[in-house]
Amino acid sequence: MGTDTISDIITSIRNADMDRKGTVRITSTKITENIIKILLREGFIENVRKHQEGKKIFLGLTLRHKRNRKGPYRTSLNLKRISRPGLRIYSNYQKIPRILGGMGIIILSTSRGIMTDREARLEGIGGEILCYIW
Repeated sequence: MGTDTISDIITSIRNADMDRKGTVRITSTKITENIIKILLREGFIENVRKHQEGKKIFLGLTLRHKRNRKGPYRTSLNLKRISRPGLRIYSNYQKIPRILGGMGIIILSTSRGIMTDREARLEGIGGEILCYIW
């Protein structure tokens, strides 16, 4: 795990989804908890469990998989990190892009907390674009 916790959780979830693993364990911080709450609310993951080992707190995520056994496996979760520590990407609420015509979501870090693109447009605030999920 590096210093960019958002990239770490996105990579962990993407790798587990590609390997068809059912669960992922990530370290718990305020930012990761807020992002996981959005993923749970939007239906990209099934369940979240919090457990502690020593002084560290971990989140156990249960991923949602397509149960189609015929044909090649398709990843059901696509995540892309946009803003990173070396290059921050900001947008006002009028210029927030739409992913797949509104089918995907964008997670933003705003002055009122971490929220989706739909919530930011409704509240009329912009912020830093953290990642795309579709």
